[in-house]
Parts: sequence; C-alpha cells; structure tokens
Amino acid sequence: IFFYLNILYTIFFVLYIPCNQLIILINLRYGIDNIMLKLTRKVEYALIALRHMQQKPKGAVTNTKEISVRYGIPPQILAKTLQQLSRENIIVAVQGPTGGYKITSDLTEINMIEFFEKLEGPLGMMNCFYDSECIQLDSCTIKSPMEHINDKLRDFFSKMTLNEVTARIY
Repeated sequence: IFFYLNILYTIFFVLYIPCNQLIILINLRYGIDNIMLKLTRKVEYALIALRHMQQKPKGAVTNTKEISVRYGIPPQILAKTLQQLSRENIIVAVQGPTGGYKITSDLTEINMIEFFEKLEGPLGMMNCFYDSECIQLDSCTIKSPMEHINDKLRDFFSKMTLNEVTARIY
C-alpha cells in the first residue's frame, strides 16, 4: 500500500468530490494530504445525489429539482445521471406527483470501481488500456509502469465502498 500511496503522491491527480470527501477519506486512512484524482462531473453529481439521498430518512423520495437547486447542479445533466443510476439498480424511480428517486441498493456492497464503471465504462489511466488503436502502442516506454499504477489504483478503489464515500460525515 505504501508503494501505491507514493505513486499517487508523485502523480498528483486532480479530485473533484463534494467537500473533498474522497481526499479526506484517504487522509483519514493513510495520513497523507496531496492525493488527487480527476473524476467526471457525472460521477461527482451522482455522488452528491447519493449522499443527499442517504441523509434523508430511509425510504424517503428525493426529486431532481430538490438536488439540483440545493447543490447548483444543472437539472438536465442531473436527471440523466439519476436515470442512469436507476438503470444500474442503485436507485429506483418513483412515479407520480410526489415521485422522484430513492436508494434501493446496499451501498456497502458496491465498490468504487464498480460504481465508476457503471457510470463511465472501464477505468484506466490511459486510453491504451482499453483502446488498441493507439499509434504509439508498439513503441510505448511507459505502458508497463502505467499498467502497474493502474492496477494499484483499481485495487485501492475496489476496497473502498460507495457507502464510505457517500454516507460518512468527516
């Protein structure tokens, strides 16, 4: 793990999670400060929405407008993100005039790799991990070290649950 943390510390990714929750989680676990990772807005908005839903009473329904207004998220993008979470059976859409969404999955059973890949597809640091069309693939001198780093990232996030990121108060 220390090798992995040194790699992350050296690579210096950029993280955009509400309230820097993931950085704080890593800091609490390992006592280091400068770990960052760039996630898409879709992932960020999904995490914000799930955290918001978890702060409500169990089984309570939350609508898109409520989350959008509260956190300043564009409603159309949030609606598409919530629809995708629903298709992935993480939340369920509730129909009707007081409808919206509520969490149906046990978020302790979904690791962050699964979550990232449900929303964005395969997780890899570089396109060549999933795209063999790279023109430098045959002469690349960093593919092997980057594969090693990618494996360490995947291992780290596979041990972190969605619940750890969305439910805890740090």
